[in-house]
Order: sequence, then C-alpha cells, then structure tokens
Amino acid sequence: MSRDGDPPVRNESGAEPEPGDGMPGAAAPEAAGPSGAVLQAEVRDALAGLAARLDREHERAAHREAVIDRLHEENQRLRRGELQAMLEPVRAALFRLHDQARRESCRLADPDLADPPDPKQTALLLEAVADDVADALARLGVARFTVEPGAPYDASRHRPVAVTPVDDPMRDGTVTTVQSDGFEQSGKVLRKAAVGVGKLDGAADKTDDDPGTGSNGAGRPAGGGANRLRGTARGETMNGGKTNSALGTDR
Repeated sequence: MSRDGDPPVRNESGAEPEPGDGMPGAAAPEAAGPSGAVLQAEVRDALAGLAARLDREHERAAHREAVIDRLHEENQRLRRGELQAMLEPVRAALFRLHDQARRESCRLADPDLADPPDPKQTALLLEAVADDVADALARLGVARFTVEPGAPYDASRHRPVAVTPVDDPMRDGTVTTVQSDGFEQSGKVLRKAAVGVGKLDGAADKTDDDPGTGSNGAGRPAGGGANRLRGTARGETMNGGKTNSALGTDR
C-alpha cells in the first residue's frame, strides 16, 4: 500500500490494468461478438435470396420476350398467307384478261386476216373484259353499281362530270349520260359513278317573262320567271342544298 501523496503502485509486470479487471460497468467483447456475426449472416442470406429471385425474374422476362417474338412472327406469317389468299382471285382474273387480250392481239395482227375487225365483236370483247374485272372486284367484296339515264341525281353516289341543257322541266336535275359505273363495299361508296346532269335551259324559261306576251295578258316583271328561279335553285342546291359549282369533283 502507499501513503497519501505517493505515486500509485504498479503491479509486478508493469502493465496497465485491463478494462475488465476489477472495474465495474465494463462490457466484455465476447458478449457483442456472437450477435454481430449472426446479423452479418442474416444479411448475406437475404442478399443471396434477393439475387436468386432477380435471376429467376430475368429468366421469366426472357422467356416472355421469346414467346412474344414467336407469336408476332406467326401472326405476320398468317397475315401474309391471308393476303395471298385474298389476292388469288385477282391474280386469276388478271391471268384470264392477259390471255384474252393476247389472243385478240394475235388474231388482229395476223396478216392472213381476211375480214376487218367487226366493231360489234370488239364491243363484246371489251364488255367481257369489264365484266371480268368487276367479277374479280366482287370476290374482294367490292360490288359494281350502275346508273340509268333519267334517274335522279344523287350527290352521295354520283359524280357530275358534265352539264346537259334540257328543255323538259321533268329532266332537270336528273342523270342524262353515264360515263362510268360506281363501286361500293358494305354499303360504303368507294368510287362514285361519273354522270352527266341535266339542267333546265334558261332560254326556255323566258316564254312568259315578257309583260306583253303573258298568258293572262298581264304579264310578269322581267327576270321574275318561276321556272328560272326553280331551275337556278335546283342547279345551285342539287340534292340536299349543297352548292357544287365545280363539276367533276366528289363534293
């Protein structure tokens, strides 16, 4: 033991006393060591499981992409097959037209041809060609519709390409000539029929416009003929009130 004021007595080895040697409240390192190792092992296991799960998800995504690519390729192949099947009637019709035109060309070019070409036979040939084309379009769902002269003008189905002056008021606003047929599919007009439309001649409407030559002796003011107004109104608002000043358009 040492007296007051003397330096503390060291142990015989000269080493400092250990933290846990006789000092209350000091924690032993062995107490924290096992819990830290367990925590690290749990973290490693969790990371390994997460990595394995990510690998599985990656494999599943790659499999889904492969399935999508295969289905897309099959869909494209089926669509190409359907398109070829749809075009088969058109090819067959074009083959017939080619053979028919070739035969007629060789026949007309034959130097031994005694008789000149018959116009009626040529007309029948061209009509047969048009029928073959219409038949090929019908196989695709496109139907041909015809227009008869005298039918009322219909802006939804007719395309005016010419105006024909008419004297008969009953022919005003009707079809006078037909230049081409129309085509439709499932009730929808794909191409309108090209027609000529009759319009009441203005010169024929002036018979009662002179005040001195009226049928009742009284006459009417100049320019007030009812027929002229009616003809003008019908020409400007043909079929539905829509002005169509530019003939030859589909408006």
